[in-house]
Amino acid sequence: MDFEYGPEHEGFRSEFRDWLAANLPPELCLDDPADDRVASDRETFERRRQWQRTMHAAGWVGITWPKEHGGRGAGLIERVIWDEEYAAARAPVLPGAMGLFLIGPTILQWGTAEQKRRHLPAILSGDEIWCQGFSEPGAGSDLASLRTRAVDHGDHFVVNGQKVWTSGAHFAHWIILLARTNPDVPKHQGISCFLVPMDSPGITVRPLVLLTGHRHFNEVFFSDVVVPRAALLGPLDQGWKVSTTTLMHERHSAGARNPIQQVARLVALARTLEVDGRPAWENPVIRQRLAQLAIDCEAMRLTRYRNLTRMIRGEPPGPEGSILKLSGSELGVRIADAAGELLGMHALVNTPTPAVPDAPRWFNRLLAARQYTISAGTSEIQRNILGERVLGLPKG
Repeated sequence: MDFEYGPEHEGFRSEFRDWLAANLPPELCLDDPADDRVASDRETFERRRQWQRTMHAAGWVGITWPKEHGGRGAGLIERVIWDEEYAAARAPVLPGAMGLFLIGPTILQWGTAEQKRRHLPAILSGDEIWCQGFSEPGAGSDLASLRTRAVDHGDHFVVNGQKVWTSGAHFAHWIILLARTNPDVPKHQGISCFLVPMDSPGITVRPLVLLTGHRHFNEVFFSDVVVPRAALLGPLDQGWKVSTTTLMHERHSAGARNPIQQVARLVALARTLEVDGRPAWENPVIRQRLAQLAIDCEAMRLTRYRNLTRMIRGEPPGPEGSILKLSGSELGVRIADAAGELLGMHALVNTPTPAVPDAPRWFNRLLAARQYTISAGTSEIQRNILGERVLGLPKG
């Protein structure tokens, strides 16, 4: 594997880095953007939406999208560089990220010409914000057991059911929806995918407030919602194949942001915080633990490069997506645990302290880290995928 970027790639990196330095509003920057990936209030949401419009106007949104659909037509290496520089700048997760990285690519692969014309430009500009209506009560890890029904009435469907853990549904204009259209066939074969406006009569959104007090997830209820047949994405009863496209992009995106900066900050704190009258960094147990976290971050980075190499060669997707999702979310929990033990009382109050000015960051880490072992496919599901499909182990 060649770890050296070509001159054209370094040129792309410099161009994007310089543009971010000149244009990113400092008030939008965050230490851990993924922990605030859905804006905490409407005002913040609109500021980030304007930021997406600014990026779009400058040609920095939809890097790998085809030029004919408003993208830049760049390659996968440029997308990795984009991720690295955007994270290094502490820039916020774009409010249209769900559409840009999950739903848009799914529409590119499965959508009709009209669906592409209608939605893709609006996703890029931030005029359409999307949410993902997949998980349900009793159908999260076992998504194919979903019970939301879409009854075929010829020119339209009538949808009834419930979705849960729907990120950003309270801001979204559209939802990509999985619903059962044929209950008489094996469960993976009777599901269809729809593109549905969130202002459709019969849709109700209720908040699910996190332990941090932040509203991120929602429940979404469907009561006799009329969905035109033209909203069907992909073939009827083939929604599982469509959803697999979305989930592949979701797991790829889940490994995009490397938490190495969190570890670097803990190392810096360990050099100043005292334990038993001496800097914590002088304790070999603490030093070894932080070193192991840094090693794990480097392993994640190299695994992502391995995945990138496979994709550039045109090979079919390998296990790296599940590996990155599993290792990334579990690493986040280990970082939170290490922060709690290192910082002690400083991590238990949601306010800055003289010794730890960014204590709220670690307070949020402790409370929020474990959610990532559930989103985008639970750790248990990822282990099953790796065990059964990669290692050839029998099903448990």
